[in-house]
Amino acid sequence: MQTRDQKYAIDAYDNVTTIKENKKEKTARKYGVMCHKLPILIHTAGLAQALVFVESRGAKDDIYKTFLVDLGKTIEEEKIAERARLADLNDYMHLTAQVMAALVWYKRFAQSILDVDASATEEEV
Repeated sequence: MQTRDQKYAIDAYDNVTTIKENKKEKTARKYGVMCHKLPILIHTAGLAQALVFVESRGAKDDIYKTFLVDLGKTIEEEKIAERARLADLNDYMHLTAQVMAALVWYKRFAQSILDVDASATEEEV
């Protein structure tokens, strides 16, 4: 049996590797930048607002939709942004903890596989 972190690590690795192999470097870089920026956004704005922000970016660029779908699959929550908007306080806090735990792995693999560090911005893409 795997721990939650092991499962998150495997899923994040698979998702980031797939992006690296199947997307252009510019698109993969956007994915990596979001891996680094989302935890900060969650800390400053809250989970629901941060996920809605990423959703709104997805209207312009499919890579952000892909990122949300990947993150949702990792934590086994299909409609992650909707769930965050509708959750009661306890569920919201639990969901936030799950997302933050998964994002630790996404950040690590974005740095090691996509070569995107915390100082990267989308403007550099």
